[in-house]
Amino acid sequence: MSAKMFKLVFLCGLAIAAGCQTESKPAGGAGKQAGQDHHLPGIDCPLRKAGVDPNGLRPFAEVEEYIAFLDRPDRAAWQRPDEVVAALGLHGNETVLDLGAGSGYFSFKLARAVPQGKVVAADLEPEMIRHIHHKAMVEGIKNLSPVIIKADDPQVPGEADLVFVCDVLHHVKDRAGWLKKAASEMKPGARLVLVEFKEGKLPEGPPEAVKIPSKQLIELVNQAGLTLEAKKADLLPYQVFLVFRKA
Repeated sequence: MSAKMFKLVFLCGLAIAAGCQTESKPAGGAGKQAGQDHHLPGIDCPLRKAGVDPNGLRPFAEVEEYIAFLDRPDRAAWQRPDEVVAALGLHGNETVLDLGAGSGYFSFKLARAVPQGKVVAADLEPEMIRHIHHKAMVEGIKNLSPVIIKADDPQVPGEADLVFVCDVLHHVKDRAGWLKKAASEMKPGARLVLVEFKEGKLPEGPPEAVKIPSKQLIELVNQAGLTLEAKKADLLPYQVFLVFRKA
């Protein structure tokens, strides 16, 4: 989506999000006419569901800049999103949770990979959830549902077959508690795929001080109650790709 189109959708979204907090009535204030109820149907707004005031969100220019950074074209060269999605081995009918979805960089690709399934794009930032919601509406993507979550609760849907967590865990303060909560909410047989930056000096990624060593990543997830199923060391140049499963 172009910056111009995004800005249009963003501004329209302000009206939508504000409007879905109020009840629409016909002109003149009449609630009914000729015995018919004229209340308009509500808009399925994730901000409204979470009780978020759209007037308190960050300025458009700041949000646009952050989304542009997350979706920058050169990221694909090392993030390899198509290869990552292919490596998930999806059959097309799964429910996938994109946990820490950000701008929806992977969410939209995942939605295309499960045409008979569903993708839940979860993030802490209401601005990101609003962006995903509006982009999905504009592009007519019906199997993508954005939701706002809290920092201490991943809110894994009970029906999720796969929990996808890319470049997120190093941001989490209580990693052990967060992973334990996620694992407890997963159904038996569900998978968790964890992508995190490798150690060492790399041209991409967070500061070395916040990176999590691969051995520690595996220990944290094992302690949460999940078993390592696969480790694709060569899939990504700067990141590890770990697959865990709940027994």
